[in-house]
Amino acid sequence: MCAPVGGKCRAPCVRQQRLRGNGSREAPALPSSLPGRHREQGLISTVKMELDIQCEEMSPSRWAELLTTMKSCKTIRLDDCNLSSSNCEDLSSIINTNPSLTELKLNNNELGDAGVEYLCKGLLMPSCSLQKLWLQNCNLTSASCETLRSVLSAQPSLTELHVGDNRLGTAGVKVLCQGMMNPSCKLQKLQLEYCELTADIVEALNAALQSKPTLKELSLSNNTLGDTAVKQLCRGLVEASCNLELLHLENCGITSDSCRDISTVLSNKSSLMDLSVGDNKIGDSGLALLCQGLMHPNCKIQKLWLWDCDLTSASCKDLSRLISTKETLKEISLIDNNLRDSGMEMLCQALKDPKSKLQELWVRECGLTTACCKVVSSALSTNKHLKVLHMGENKLGDAGVELLCEGLLHPNCNIQSLWLGNCDLTAACCATLATVMTTKQCLTELDLSYNPLEDEGIRKICEALRNPSCNVQQLILYDILWSAEVDDELRALEDSKPEVKIIS
Repeated sequence: MCAPVGGKCRAPCVRQQRLRGNGSREAPALPSSLPGRHREQGLISTVKMELDIQCEEMSPSRWAELLTTMKSCKTIRLDDCNLSSSNCEDLSSIINTNPSLTELKLNNNELGDAGVEYLCKGLLMPSCSLQKLWLQNCNLTSASCETLRSVLSAQPSLTELHVGDNRLGTAGVKVLCQGMMNPSCKLQKLQLEYCELTADIVEALNAALQSKPTLKELSLSNNTLGDTAVKQLCRGLVEASCNLELLHLENCGITSDSCRDISTVLSNKSSLMDLSVGDNKIGDSGLALLCQGLMHPNCKIQKLWLWDCDLTSASCKDLSRLISTKETLKEISLIDNNLRDSGMEMLCQALKDPKSKLQELWVRECGLTTACCKVVSSALSTNKHLKVLHMGENKLGDAGVELLCEGLLHPNCNIQSLWLGNCDLTAACCATLATVMTTKQCLTELDLSYNPLEDEGIRKICEALRNPSCNVQQLILYDILWSAEVDDELRALEDSKPEVKIIS
């Protein structure tokens, strides 16, 4: 971002959306309509006939143009396009007349209950072949659930329903569960985050789980469930015939009291590969209980999200044992837990174990300092499997990053994505980072946001980007000030290397 004086601010107008707090799995999505360095205009692929547009105001002429395209699209994504119920009437016709359409994504549009009623008219037609429907944050209420229940009951092609961030309430989702219990329903993924659900929903969910062996993914994050309801849900999951692969219970009011029951699910459901209980105060005692299930031979966990769970370095002994022995574990997030350098050292010893197959480690905002960087570097030089390392918002400093780079430069290191935002870095470490960028062709993503690199540091990074040996495709530089001259250099660099995205 260039300084306001002497050049314009280059911060993008990222669309408004509810993110997953400190544990967000992805960087905020960028609008497809942003110019220049951020992302190309809305994508229309002529090979697969995919329409993918975000953050675009739809004029009548533009909408009419897109409707013609939609008639032959297999995938339509129109997030944040200021659509309303009137657009849904047209989309209903597309659903009815385009049998090749299998995915419709309409997140963050004010469709309302009336819009969903229009959509469902097309969804209920025999010619409809839609498999995936996304209606997150579309201003829906429980009134939409009766219409959606009819679709679930009558449309066996529908395998994914994403209706999070809508005020459906417990009463509305109970109606959806009735649709799920219909033998014609073949739903595999159900996303109900931020739906204002309470503990009373669990009985209906368990009944649906009992009757729906096809269900593979269930997300209930950011609902006020509490321990009693989660225990009841876990008992239902153990008894259900479904082979659940993903269970997300972030910010559901869980404490250590629920962890024994979740652990039982882990030890009984070998199908469960993705568990997220982030933003729940389970503490070290809860983590110890979870690890009993995680360490069970039946458990085949691959992704484990434990961000902001009130964990301390005391949990790292159990986590270290898990990382070093559970070969199925590929990804773990420990963001915003007070692990400290002593905890990180234990995790790094686990990473050096030949049995560790971990590919992603997220330890942002974990109270780390320069003191842990030598042991992290040693782990990087030993572990060939780690691909993603998030260490942002820790006080690593230039000296710490210099140590990290020793490990990053080792032939064994295969890091592809490195996040070092807000780590107290200056231009002093940028020459070494530039060496990593030009030496390690596996490195494709680098985040240096919120560090005072200034012109000197940014120029060193740009020089590395110009090097033909550099394979970095995404460079993230949020909230860094530089001069108008450096901004011009960044523009020129992007023009010369269009495959590189510089996000600032």
